Amino acid sequence: MKTARRRRWIGWTFLVLALLAVYAVGVEPRWTATRRIEASVPGWSRPPLKVAVASDWHITRRPLGAMTLDRAAAIVAQINAANPDVVLLPGDFIAGDGDPASRGEPDAQEIAAVLGKLRAPLGVYAVLGNHDWWADGPAVAEALKRRGIQVLENDAREIDAGLWVAGIGDHMTGHSNPVRTVAAVPPRAHALVVMHDPASLLDLPAVQGLAVAGHMHAGQVRLPGHGALITPGRAPRSWSYGWVDHRGLQAWVTSGLGTSILPVRFNARPEWVLLVVGAAAG
Repeated sequence: MKTARRRRWIGWTFLVLALLAVYAVGVEPRWTATRRIEASVPGWSRPPLKVAVASDWHITRRPLGAMTLDRAAAIVAQINAANPDVVLLPGDFIAGDGDPASRGEPDAQEIAAVLGKLRAPLGVYAVLGNHDWWADGPAVAEALKRRGIQVLENDAREIDAGLWVAGIGDHMTGHSNPVRTVAAVPPRAHALVVMHDPASLLDLPAVQGLAVAGHMHAGQVRLPGHGALITPGRAPRSWSYGWVDHRGLQAWVTSGLGTSILPVRFNARPEWVLLVVGAAAG
């Protein structure tokens, strides 16, 4: 009887694990969430601003890859339908390492042709991620620019009176220079700071506004009560997803859209986010 009971338990255990594997590979990576989040900024005196944030696309042709060119086009349509005032793209458009074309993956031109259909009256702005640099950073940046996406690498642009977008280079590949980036923003202006890796927050000087980042993928696998199993780079594991308060600046670290290394997500749904930025209470 004990042997039969043990076999049943083993059978049920394997069944549960198999179902979890099917879900983590076949369901959750394709179950993209659209999140609308209210964000309060001290001293904000302009009307509410709708900021769409879509990071870590990792567009691929791999059989188990979730973010194909067609799915990316569908997400672009969803973002446009939300009528954002500005769109921020925190990097990692390329999947894998090295030249994507040699691996049979979509190259920068194909990806930019899809993302170039994003529309917002105040513009679409991007920074490059580590995978973009591992492919060919200048080529990725040039492809995006040709499609009307402004690429800011440690630079800032005024997009409305007193409102700036500041883009910080990738931390993991040594391109991050937050001090130089923020120096371009006038002292009394508000800034939307976009970075790929939240580790750039560690060196970010004081700035008015809010920040967004990606790179962490919410760990791709998050266990209840523990959080992300593994996170890349220098940023603390507690920064793997959601709001981060660092030196008085609020930063949203998004889970991103695609997957990296393994085509798996568990308790870490892909997302794009619409931040509605307004004045802080009081």
